[in-house]
Amino acid sequence: MNTQATLTAHFGYKLVDWYQSNSRDLPWRRTRDPYPIWLSEVILQQTRVVQGRPYYERFMQAFPDIHALAAASEKEVLALWQGLGYYSRARNMHATARTIVLEYGGKFPASYRELIGLRGVGDYTASAIASFAFDEQTPVVDGNVFRVLSRYYGIFEDIANPASRNLFKKAAAMAMPPGQAATFNQAIMEFGALQCTPVSPLCPSCPVNSTCYAFRHEAQSMLPVKNKKTQVKERHIHYVVLCRNGSIAMKERTGKDIWEGLFDFLEVEAGAAPDWPAVLPEDLARFSPTPVSGPAKHLLTHRRLLISFSMLELPETVSLPAELQWYTPGEIKELPKPLPINRFLKDFL
Repeated sequence: MNTQATLTAHFGYKLVDWYQSNSRDLPWRRTRDPYPIWLSEVILQQTRVVQGRPYYERFMQAFPDIHALAAASEKEVLALWQGLGYYSRARNMHATARTIVLEYGGKFPASYRELIGLRGVGDYTASAIASFAFDEQTPVVDGNVFRVLSRYYGIFEDIANPASRNLFKKAAAMAMPPGQAATFNQAIMEFGALQCTPVSPLCPSCPVNSTCYAFRHEAQSMLPVKNKKTQVKERHIHYVVLCRNGSIAMKERTGKDIWEGLFDFLEVEAGAAPDWPAVLPEDLARFSPTPVSGPAKHLLTHRRLLISFSMLELPETVSLPAELQWYTPGEIKELPKPLPINRFLKDFL
């Protein structure tokens, strides 16, 4: 065995040993059932474990198996998801549950090749399910894995470049001990989350620091390399909360914009100080809403939202715009809503 192969084998087995002593006890790690494994992976995409775990537990309680999730309405799924963001994940998850029930008889496909064909299931999620539930020797590559591998091997390929993923998958596959795909994949992700962290990694206590490129060359802050910068668009959103006799007017967001399928108020997108007569619907143009909150910053992946709220008690003689309808506070509680709307309702009503 050559020197590089020896180091690679050493690295893989060391991570597995570290994992046996340092892993967190998480509910989705106590099962080989692909349904809770898949559910956890979808919820934890771009979400920290501490934030995602309560959602996982609520989903498992509400929808204990794939048949229950498939039978739910999209509104029920979005209502349970609210606050997590990236709502397309929830819609894709719901659609995939129905596909598995209708086309696969409620049984998950058992291979990476089949899994990756499901809606919302990419390379990482397919690899995770295939290895954790079915012992397929396929490596996972997520942000933690990019970081651990780039630092250990000294890989300076830009992880923002899609072509780099294959390089990292090959590196992970070489380090994976035979027959230990599930444990190794869990180990390398957990190692990145707890030991080889983005800032201030715990290098002095690292079990592989003697053979780690970044530690030996003091290159921890340089790796991984990510050169692509996200273009952030700023949007000013002004909500007008229309009220009448204790009810509030809300609408379902449609189209391909943010928060599709969630409910919010009458919305005006304008500059920092809207000219109400010019931007309100014709029947409301003579009114002056009362500002009550904002602008408050709300960050999404590619957008910076500046959100303000104003209130307007609408006279009985004035009709609602067509896209809105009245809801009681009890009905509103059951609607899926974006986080800024939930916060407003909690603070002002």
